[in-house]
Amino acid sequence: MAIGVEMRAWPILILVTVLVPRAGRAQETSSPSPYPVLLDRAHTVAELEAGILVLPNAPISPAHRGGATPLGAVGNGDATVQTGIHVLYRANSVWAIGASALFAPNPTSDPNYGGANPQLSRTHSRSYLFLGGEARYYPLRLGSFAGWLGVTAGGLIVADRFATNSGPAVPSLLGTKIVNVSTEGAAVGVQLGADYLITDRVVIGLAFRADRWFLPAQKPFSQESSCDALGDCPTLTGSVDAFEVGLKVGYQIPL
Repeated sequence: MAIGVEMRAWPILILVTVLVPRAGRAQETSSPSPYPVLLDRAHTVAELEAGILVLPNAPISPAHRGGATPLGAVGNGDATVQTGIHVLYRANSVWAIGASALFAPNPTSDPNYGGANPQLSRTHSRSYLFLGGEARYYPLRLGSFAGWLGVTAGGLIVADRFATNSGPAVPSLLGTKIVNVSTEGAAVGVQLGADYLITDRVVIGLAFRADRWFLPAQKPFSQESSCDALGDCPTLTGSVDAFEVGLKVGYQIPL
């Protein structure tokens, strides 16, 4: 009788021996992955950026070099604060494409700009706007950390503002002391950066860019001069090197 009971117990022991380890492995498999799950599926990313734009060979005037940033003067060219927004579609954990807009909200200003007429005291400032596309490749991914490389290309507008310091004040109906001249061109560049996911939705990061700007001396598709009535012309033309560093914060939206 005891032998019969033991024989009937063998199948139960075999099932327990086989299923218990499998259950343990199933629990290990279902445990959270060291990589954020959202990175393995299609999603969009909206990023805000703030940083510094440096034009090492392009000061706003010979007497005003280094620009103006929260860190002080940077280099011998122009340097200013730059802000921007990036909207990216990330199809998988490796590739992302999207669009970006970068703008310098507080341009460097030179209150003693001589210009075409040194006898006339004028203040000169120069601002920058970039609108274009970008692509990123993520070759490095360690848990919540990711490193990426990328390219950018788009349109660029450089605006020179000249304000006359002297002269009587007149109603705005009769004109103003401020004149804007602009240069429209193109920009291409390379970039690299690093991202860290605070949560599966919020990401912070750092980005570096090296760009080449191409700015014509005249209006595109026209022989019209870009200079103002007093003879002051755009101060940035030809091929210009630009470097950017920025801090980013983004929000990821699953699709």
